Amino acid sequence: MARKVTSQDVAREAGVSRSAVSMVLNGRAEGAISAVNQKAVREAAERLGYRPNRIAQSLRDQTSHTIGVISDSIVTGAFGGLMLAGASVRAAESDYVLLVMGSDGRTDRNAEFIDALLARQVDGLIYAAEGMTAWAPPRIFRREPHILLNAFDPSGGSTGVVCDEVEGGYRATRLLLDAGHRDIVALTGTPDVEATGRRSAGRQRALAEAGIRGRELVCGWEIDRGLDLGTRVLEAEDRPTGVVCANDRVAAGVLLAAARLGLRVPEDVSVVGYDDDPNVAPQLGLSTVGIPHREMGVRAVDLLLGSLGEASLPGGEVVVPTPVMRRGSVAPPSR
Repeated sequence: MARKVTSQDVAREAGVSRSAVSMVLNGRAEGAISAVNQKAVREAAERLGYRPNRIAQSLRDQTSHTIGVISDSIVTGAFGGLMLAGASVRAAESDYVLLVMGSDGRTDRNAEFIDALLARQVDGLIYAAEGMTAWAPPRIFRREPHILLNAFDPSGGSTGVVCDEVEGGYRATRLLLDAGHRDIVALTGTPDVEATGRRSAGRQRALAEAGIRGRELVCGWEIDRGLDLGTRVLEAEDRPTGVVCANDRVAAGVLLAAARLGLRVPEDVSVVGYDDDPNVAPQLGLSTVGIPHREMGVRAVDLLLGSLGEASLPGGEVVVPTPVMRRGSVAPPSR
């Protein structure tokens, strides 16, 4: 059996000391090891197939280079995976890995998961939610370096990374207002969801700035509800010129309703979605507001790693801007 390659072998191959190899491969070489020698070490390690012994390193540094993630449905959800991908890539750039435990919506298992992660000596904890959620971290969670992702602590004691849903609601409505629309109907999400109220606040601000009131109907989140309410709104005598929707699925239902009624989008009615769902919005040419899931994951890891070994984060919300995606479903009103 071939002998295992050691850091001493890499040092000999690169023509540097063993401590230099350790500093380079553990990310501590900046300002201490020349760029030439850093390159030599990495190339030597690659040629020899050397990989640092993470267990030994953890014992020396008293760190596991692991972040524990507790989630509701983030692993299986359409959007949560993007947050997890952003967090995972950013963690890897800092030589960390994520250990993810998903509860599939069973919040009663959170305590069990926290215990399991802490038993594995994770360096920090992330609580991640598929949809924006209020979550009060238990004491055992708060004692560790931690951050919330797409969630917020109602008490403000823990830091939560969230997207700017208020500004998102504002921007979605501005897409119609800026095109000249003054007769707008909003098909909103259900009031039990935090994002609904925040988006509504942004929409009302945009309408107030334009000096109009608009109309609002509680719709929900699915295509069939968009079809039902979209049909009702678009076949009415007071048909609006623009419809802003709770999400892209609802908008897809409205587009289907328009087609069945013989209405052209955007010539007869303009439609705006929300989420920038990659499985819906681009295919339908839907103008929409996106949720920056990947960027939120990156930001959460940046903040958590920056807090390790230092004072805890100040609490409150860290807000990530929502991007506007202009496609072909909005045009100036024809009447």
